Amino acid sequence: MGTIGLFLSGAVLFLNGLFLIGKADGKSIAYFNLFVGAIQTISPLYLVFVSDQTNWTLYNYSSIFLFGLTYLFLAVTIIKDLNGNGLGYFSLWVSIISVVYTLVSIIQFGDIANAITWAFWAYLWFLFYLSMSCGKEIDAYTGKVAIVLSWVTLTIPSMFTMTGISKEPAAQFIWYALAIATILYFLFLNINKGSEKQLASK
Repeated sequence: MGTIGLFLSGAVLFLNGLFLIGKADGKSIAYFNLFVGAIQTISPLYLVFVSDQTNWTLYNYSSIFLFGLTYLFLAVTIIKDLNGNGLGYFSLWVSIISVVYTLVSIIQFGDIANAITWAFWAYLWFLFYLSMSCGKEIDAYTGKVAIVLSWVTLTIPSMFTMTGISKEPAAQFIWYALAIATILYFLFLNINKGSEKQLASK
């Protein structure tokens, strides 16, 4: 994804997370999803048309569509008050594709940071599937995951790139530290959620 695309996606995911935890109005964030989703769909179309059409170029640009179409699908679902079942199954498909991107990042490019990022996104899209298509009551948890990932995988990396420090050892150390902290935080949320269910069942 392009740096600006990452930056805007960070804003969208942050707002979507706030919506899931009940802190933002659905209709208001839906229109921002619509705006950014349109950008993230139109821009890769143009880039594909003017590109060299090689397989890895198409592979890289196709990732932008995953985000853009998700934002558009979510926006329409909220605005039209549709059943989220279809969006959930689309999220499952995207989650599987994200696993492929994770593996390719490791095997083809040896890019561990990018692989971790795609693994995070695969996890988030899978949570959307569980919530929207399987009826799991995990919106609050998914919202917290979305808010954290909006910073760790999108906003902070894009800011590092735009300020020219993404390759600096200090910036890379900070990002890996944040990634580890994120994994630990998600584990804590899961353990805490399990404890609450046990208490509720007594």
